[in-house]
Amino acid sequence: MNRLLGLISAPIALIFTLVVAAGALTLGGYDPGAAFGALVEGALGSPRALASVTLVRMVPLLLTGLAVALAFRAGLWNIGAEGQLYAGAAMAVWLGLNAGALPSWVALPGVLAGAALGGALWALIPALLRLRLGVGEVITTLLMNFVALNLAGWLVHGPLQESRGVFPQTDPIVEAARLPLLVSGTRLHGGLLLGLALAAVLFVVLRYSAIGFATRAVGASPQAAASAGRIASGRILLGVFLVSGAMAGLAGGVEITGVTFALYENLSPGHGYTAIAVALLAGLHPLAVVVTSFVFAVLEAGASAMQRSAGVPAAWVNGVQALVILSVLAVDQVLRRAWLGRRGEADG
Repeated sequence: MNRLLGLISAPIALIFTLVVAAGALTLGGYDPGAAFGALVEGALGSPRALASVTLVRMVPLLLTGLAVALAFRAGLWNIGAEGQLYAGAAMAVWLGLNAGALPSWVALPGVLAGAALGGALWALIPALLRLRLGVGEVITTLLMNFVALNLAGWLVHGPLQESRGVFPQTDPIVEAARLPLLVSGTRLHGGLLLGLALAAVLFVVLRYSAIGFATRAVGASPQAAASAGRIASGRILLGVFLVSGAMAGLAGGVEITGVTFALYENLSPGHGYTAIAVALLAGLHPLAVVVTSFVFAVLEAGASAMQRSAGVPAAWVNGVQALVILSVLAVDQVLRRAWLGRRGEADG
């Protein structure tokens, strides 16, 4: 029932967000129709815009959205996908710079695996603090984000700065460590297929496997899972934390191998934070994350067109993203209260 309410609340919350955003635009002196039209045109108006901009922006949102959705399903409030993304990106660029003459079939999987490992190791610290010392993961994962961002800044100004020492970025990774393009003449890379495959695998594992059942049981109630189901909650939480971090780290690796080919400051515009909205709007359902990550990619890709054609500041898109989170939470609570009220009347 919880998953059903989550899936029902998502489209209602999205409609509510559009209505409120239209009202806010009107009060701000902007034409909502022109603004939304420009946004859609900029993100979906041409095959090139769709492939080179929108779908490319969708990939890191999809991977980090899956990472957050998995953690939340297990009752872990992993707010550190942004830092885990940077940790994965740093590991990927270091491996990509040192891949040497390795063939692509070795270099590319190795770099992506290293990125996933980097994200997992970054998640290990708050995981151990939660499981060993009882420190809440909300604070630790959030603080680890700032550490990761500053670490990336130190790397591109210091040991990994490009050979000329002029710009705060690394040298490009070797060609063998780069993802292939899916559509010639565009920027769309193989990371999209990787993200879609991970969404399908995560759905199957959560839905049909014993480990997936244990994850859902621990997310519903760790105490009940331990006592009634004899599930080792600590092991499940540690495993989920590491896998969640690995997927977020993989998002950083995919950005390096598929888009930027180098690490620099502000590599991510906040994908790890937007992933929270992506996961919540999807009702924490892996397949629905594919849809919601595309929705947020459209918002991001169309922001500049909305500013250019309708004169609406791109910062409004950030406001819409925040409004989505609030709307999902509000609609979800209203639906739950209504359902519990009906259930109480039926029992009475």
